[in-house]
Amino acid sequence: MKTKKQIVNTTESDHSLELARDVLRIEADAVLALANRLDDQFHQAVRLIMKCKGRVVVIGMGKSGHIAGKIAATLASTGTPAFFVHPAEASHGDLGMITEDDVVIALSNSGESAEITAILPIIKRRGTKLIGMSGNPASTLGRESDVHLNAAVDKEACPLNLAPTASTTAALALGDALAVTLLDARGFTPEDFARTHPGGSLGRRLLVHVRDIMHSGEALPVVSIHSSLKDALLEMTRKGLGMTAITDESGTVAGVFTDGDLRRALEKSVDIHAAKIADLMGHNPRTIGPDQLAVEAVEKMQHQKVNGLLVVDGSGKLVGALNMHDLLKAGVV
Repeated sequence: MKTKKQIVNTTESDHSLELARDVLRIEADAVLALANRLDDQFHQAVRLIMKCKGRVVVIGMGKSGHIAGKIAATLASTGTPAFFVHPAEASHGDLGMITEDDVVIALSNSGESAEITAILPIIKRRGTKLIGMSGNPASTLGRESDVHLNAAVDKEACPLNLAPTASTTAALALGDALAVTLLDARGFTPEDFARTHPGGSLGRRLLVHVRDIMHSGEALPVVSIHSSLKDALLEMTRKGLGMTAITDESGTVAGVFTDGDLRRALEKSVDIHAAKIADLMGHNPRTIGPDQLAVEAVEKMQHQKVNGLLVVDGSGKLVGALNMHDLLKAGVV
């Protein structure tokens, strides 16, 4: 039998879960309603930004300001130059950051935020295009905007219907929809995204090429096809890649000898001093081009179950080598 305390705790737990589910349902419904309500105003907002010769300036106060900052960051990282300006600071000099070539996106759920309505006349006077995002098309912001995006919600997810919750979620989702639509319109690619995120894992995966991390020159393990097994072992030891390339007189790759090949040779009691590398090398080495992405090297190693690759140019000549450790060190894996 449950104690009174256990019953109380269970009841509180059930209430908390149900309240949390209600919040998620209300916010999800707000976003779905927003999707069904999109109209030509959204197309006009996209066209306005695509024609913009300057930057997109996103403004908002309070919770809307936090959402505005995120929208600006998302736009900037997906091909639309943008930045956030605090509307209160704008009245004290930061309006100088906004030019007639820019487009302003102003967020205010009520459409009547005093700090925003105070600067609307200056923005309009400069000829700067204005996209308003609010829950009230009849508001000051709605009326003054060149394009108005209706982000109205039926109610907030807050039980008091006071704290900005569903309304900020809707505004955030609408900003994401705008950013992604612009991304698509600009033909923005994964490589473009990587160039704006060079410090992240995606940047490393899409910007690092094989030539950037391969061993070459004096660091490249390579012996002639006429070499002995002993010479090959000494070269492997000096270069520390667990393998050595074998090339013919023209520098074209003829084979590869790896730690695995050495173990198999020792199991057959091969005479290390007398054996020739041509008799023991692998004749079909795994290769990759220097201009391929390093992530492609990872995929090839994983698929072919090898720990190293030789790097060859278009004519099959050896130019480098790399192993999984190099990829790990570069942060590609």
